[in-house]
Amino acid sequence: MTLHENVIAYYTILIKEIRRFSRIWIQTILPAMVTTALYFIIFGNLIGKQIGDMEGFTYLDYIVPGLILMSIITNSYANVVSSFYSAKFQRNIEEMLISPTPNYVILLGFVSGGVARGMAVGLAVTIVAAFFSNIEFNHFFIVVSIAFLTAILFSLAGFINGVFAKSFDDISIVPTFILAPLTYLGGIFYSISVLPEFWQTASLANPILYMVSAFRYGVLGASDINVWVSYSIIIGFIIALFGFSLYLLEKGHGIRS
Repeated sequence: MTLHENVIAYYTILIKEIRRFSRIWIQTILPAMVTTALYFIIFGNLIGKQIGDMEGFTYLDYIVPGLILMSIITNSYANVVSSFYSAKFQRNIEEMLISPTPNYVILLGFVSGGVARGMAVGLAVTIVAAFFSNIEFNHFFIVVSIAFLTAILFSLAGFINGVFAKSFDDISIVPTFILAPLTYLGGIFYSISVLPEFWQTASLANPILYMVSAFRYGVLGASDINVWVSYSIIIGFIIALFGFSLYLLEKGHGIRS
């Protein structure tokens, strides 16, 4: 296929993915906005007043970046895992694989759909957050780039989950037992500086901590982790997961078997 044909194939998959989640926005975008509003009301206004300041910021302001990023993580992941598994279940992924479309174009199409939903939900949640907190982006480029890279990373993770899933129940196992614990223990609601030394060290093994810290630096200008270390780890995970995802797609794992 020529470059122009590859672009058309990619654009087609991307538009299909965007239309898939946008036409049911009440199920894909609105719940994240409502959930985040509840987080702000309960943790920010009610519990936050009892906690006081965190790292020199009000508790409400401190948790805003983490809540925005959490919505990006969960939605970019959920979009790809459900979309790709549905394509497997309906057997239309096989039509893509036997077409002249390169596998990397198919992968990029699904991942870009997850990124689109993650960024759309992230923007919606940011609008909600503006009603509760005076958001001022200290480093706008870092905010956008970390959000974008995080959406890519978890879209790839969702793709891998979709490949290995053998039933609709399987697509909820990883988010429930792996993704949710890592997210809540990733420094969204607290600074690791308040933890005992052992748990501070143990927290460094959680990749989500680096994403939340870098995103918080972009918003508030404060971070538990050096922002360049965070970039390195995020990009390293993206490269590793992209290579593994492409390998699974080329081998037809979970599709041809």
